Amino acid sequence: MTGQPEDGTLAARVRQRIAAATTPVTAAAIVSAVRAEPTAAVLGDTAMLRIADRVRDDLVGAGPLAPLLADPEVTDVLVNGARVWVDRGSGLHQVAVPVGSVEDVRRLAQRLIASAGRRLDDGSPYADARLPDGTRLHAVLPPVATEGPYLSLRTFRHRPFTLDELVRQGTVPRPLAPLLAAVVAARLAYLVTGGTGSGKTTLLNTLLGMVPATERIVLVEDAAELRPGHPHVVGLQARTANVEGTGVVSLADLVRQALRMRPDRLVVGECRGGEVVDLLAALNTGHDGGAGTLHANTPSDVPARLEALGMLGGLPRAALHAQVAAALQVLFQVRRGDKGRVLESVCLLLPEGPERLVTAVPAWVRGSGLGLAARALGALLRERGVAVPPILSEPWPGSAGPV
Repeated sequence: MTGQPEDGTLAARVRQRIAAATTPVTAAAIVSAVRAEPTAAVLGDTAMLRIADRVRDDLVGAGPLAPLLADPEVTDVLVNGARVWVDRGSGLHQVAVPVGSVEDVRRLAQRLIASAGRRLDDGSPYADARLPDGTRLHAVLPPVATEGPYLSLRTFRHRPFTLDELVRQGTVPRPLAPLLAAVVAARLAYLVTGGTGSGKTTLLNTLLGMVPATERIVLVEDAAELRPGHPHVVGLQARTANVEGTGVVSLADLVRQALRMRPDRLVVGECRGGEVVDLLAALNTGHDGGAGTLHANTPSDVPARLEALGMLGGLPRAALHAQVAAALQVLFQVRRGDKGRVLESVCLLLPEGPERLVTAVPAWVRGSGLGLAARALGALLRERGVAVPPILSEPWPGSAGPV
């Protein structure tokens, strides 16, 4: 929404007119305020709507960042002081966006955070929020942000990808797609793992969309990001403390509440603390088919990551590994490459050695084919009455025959 150079001056006058009025900020009120300007008579319909949209973005939307957030190719928008960087899936690039001064950016951040019921000021210089369109915002103010304010916005895709779409864009190899569908159909519990921005939420959304419509999915998230294409989804979102320091609702609290909500599939949007203990306990009490995401650079890092989170929840190492071995079966590791996000490997979590410590054993690796756990994965699917996908019927390592 670049507009003409004079749009900024006219939009500023309209903002002042609306600020002086006592009526709510609605689309009709904004258009009326634009029409009330002396120069409105020479404006065409297109210019009228352009200025009204700009005023609305400045008052209740993301201001000058709104066009970027509306771009379907944009995944991240980052603001460093008064400089803007954008990721359209191929890395960050600086863009020329008129965000104004550093003080203008600070006011924009405070308004967006306040609209989500959170606090951002000198006493609380950082905050997370979810905007009305689903965009996730993190903001940090000076002096914590040395050259800030810093804004990090992760855009939200309103319609989740289907498995066929992930195949077409190269995220999932075509021969592997039936295997992902089989894991969901067999009600195997799984984690989608990877680094920041690797596409964990995207893949999890797609997998949850394949859950039968007769099942109820209960989502537990720190920030509501999952929107699977499924007819029966119930979402629970954690809550931070209010200005009095009370009212905290943790992910662990929500996992326990979710168990009383008759979930067919219990999903924790991102395991990052002691709630992993409650999730494992739930998956070990008959709630199979659960899922979640976890930050991990490689599949081999996952057991250690789970150990660290388990200690936060007071679960000893040996008990944690026993719980994981009984509760979780599959890892989907995703990564972010030069050409976009890709599914890197499919692994099984298998106990090994005299101490029965869980290890991530590859069943399939991009570029290498089947791994040592391919036979075990095929056996798991057969045990649950699901047909073994053709990719697992290929010769597996160390054998001349199929899985």
